[in-house]
Formats: sequence, C-alpha cells, structure tokens
Amino acid sequence: MQYDDFVSSVQARGGRPRDETETLVHATLRVLAERLTAGEADDLRAQLPGDLQADLIPPEPEAQPFGPDEFARRVARMAGVPEAEAREGMVAVLATTRDAVEPGEFDEVLSQLGGEFARLVLGPR
Repeated sequence: MQYDDFVSSVQARGGRPRDETETLVHATLRVLAERLTAGEADDLRAQLPGDLQADLIPPEPEAQPFGPDEFARRVARMAGVPEAEAREGMVAVLATTRDAVEPGEFDEVLSQLGGEFARLVLGPR
C-alpha cells in the first residue's frame, strides 16, 4: 500500500480532513512505536509505506505497557486534538495498518497490544 492510499483509507474510516488525518496517522504510529518492542516495530515498519517508516522507530528498545486510554491521550497530546478524536483516529489508523500488512504481522502486533486493542480494531468476536 502506498502512502496516499494509506492516508485515504484512514480518512475514509475517520471522516476528518486530509491534513488532520495525516497528523493523526503520524501521531498514532509514533505512539504505537512506544508500545511495541523494537523488534516488532522493525517488522511492522518494513511493511508500511516509506513515508511512514520513520514514525515506527521506537524511542526505547522495551515496549511501554499502557492501554487504549493512555494510547489515545498520547495521540491527542502529540496531534493537538481532543481525546475523542484521537481515539477515533487511532482505531482508523490501526485498522488501516491491519489492511496494509500481512495478516500474520498484524496478529503479532495485536499480541503485544493485548485484547483491549484487538476489540477496538476487530470488534467483538
């Protein structure tokens, strides 16, 4: 998937203007990099468009343990948007990421994120 396709997919899911969508995409991926181990972030980064790869460079090798609420707070702070908008954007970005990478790769991401994130992205099972 190319960068424009990725952003367009997030925009279709979230209904925000393109510039806001791009800001949310980059902020969400940066926070995701904090939440994943360095190895998993590397694996995911390799399957995303080149313009998004720098966002997935983790600030630390160890994953930081936090749930969806803190994830949304961090995205909101980074993107300069209300927390509810950040949460919607986060779900749209994660769902688009699921579509953009090989299925096994996203399963590995979800295994690190945990069940709360899986329910947000995949819905109830």
